[in-house]
Amino acid sequence: MKIALIGASGFVGSAILKEAVSRGHAVTAIARDAGKVERLDGVTPKAVDATDHAGLTRAIAGHEVVISAFNGGWGDPDIYRKHLDGSRAIVSAAKAAKTRLIVVGGAGSLHAPDGSQFVDSPEFPAEWKQGALAARDALAELRNETELNWSFLSPAFVLKPGERTGKYRTGSEQPVFDEAGQSTISTADFAVALVDEAERAEHPRKRFTVAY
Repeated sequence: MKIALIGASGFVGSAILKEAVSRGHAVTAIARDAGKVERLDGVTPKAVDATDHAGLTRAIAGHEVVISAFNGGWGDPDIYRKHLDGSRAIVSAAKAAKTRLIVVGGAGSLHAPDGSQFVDSPEFPAEWKQGALAARDALAELRNETELNWSFLSPAFVLKPGERTGKYRTGSEQPVFDEAGQSTISTADFAVALVDEAERAEHPRKRFTVAY
């Protein structure tokens, strides 16, 4: 496929990039600084700011699927506004380009057994809260989209570097826990799940989550 990947130089985006090209897909790797994109066969780097609607629409036109690994910037005190503004621009560009969109979301908007969302808990880490709230609100806006074919993938609570096993389990609105009560996945296997979704389109207009 022809895939456009937004945030291709980031922590998650770089793993998705490697997984996609390993399967033979042609990837347009979009980042604010194209020089930070890893040079791999099948990759075409493009420097575009996620909030540049016109530039982004041009960059993703003609692709079968757009994957957004955009992040407003962890540690930025204005992350809520930046993440939501960027997310909205990406949705708008995907609609204008008439392409499918898969969004890398957060785990904070997953639901606890009582129906509450983890991001609203007083125990939720303060350093992640504004970014998680922005991702939660971006998902709420996606749910109201009637034109766009979208999917939203929330990671496990713990997403960290690790080996690619090719294995994962899938959930919907609640986190997936292993036998030890842990919710974790490597970035490599998260990328496997995301590229699987790009290829199979099993969650149209739905949020899903993955973990071991």
